Amino acid sequence: MTPRSDSSSTRSGNPARQLTIKEQRAEQRAAKVESYKKERARKARNKKIGIISAIIGGVAIVALLVTSLVLTMPKNPTYSAGGSGADVEGVESFENTANHVEGAVEYAQTPPAGGEHNPAWLNCGIYSEPQTNENAVHSLEHGAIWVTYDPSISEEELTTLRSTLPSTYVILSPFEDLPSKIVLSGWNVQLQVDKASDERIPAFIEEYWQSEDAPEPTAPCTGALDGPGKA
Repeated sequence: MTPRSDSSSTRSGNPARQLTIKEQRAEQRAAKVESYKKERARKARNKKIGIISAIIGGVAIVALLVTSLVLTMPKNPTYSAGGSGADVEGVESFENTANHVEGAVEYAQTPPAGGEHNPAWLNCGIYSEPQTNENAVHSLEHGAIWVTYDPSISEEELTTLRSTLPSTYVILSPFEDLPSKIVLSGWNVQLQVDKASDERIPAFIEEYWQSEDAPEPTAPCTGALDGPGKA
């Protein structure tokens, strides 16, 4: 008897079943979706890396700029408190009292270089407006230097003047009707100059800044009264 041919046996001769067209298309779509997802993930990673790199770069640039500014900013000169007894040409000396009073005071010098004064001292610093004499004189009593200038001096002169000043125990302010363009006052001492570049300015500050000849050289120059126009 001849064996019967089995069509199912013929089809199963190839163990790998061929996909239908529908299945092939589905598989292609799945592959495309997977590829699309991978591409999106790659772009997202690259974008994140780019943002982080930009932030790090920005921080580095800011840090570099800050460092550059700190290194290039002009620094206040350093002076020694108390002086050494050096003779500064042109310095005038006076004898003034040091009492606390209320109200206005008639001063012997213009600007004042000591005398009776208000109980509240003027906080040291840079001022763009004239200050009350009675408060500024109290600061002189604490060893501060009061640097006054004619309001008509140029901005260049004012910048030069500022560059000679210490960071503490100094007051800079305009003053009307000065006897010279610039006047520096310590307690009972005063120097008149016409230019901010005058070499006697730093010499005066070195000698009379926080001088022991002031009535209260260790008293503070902050924590009291801020005058108008304080920078």
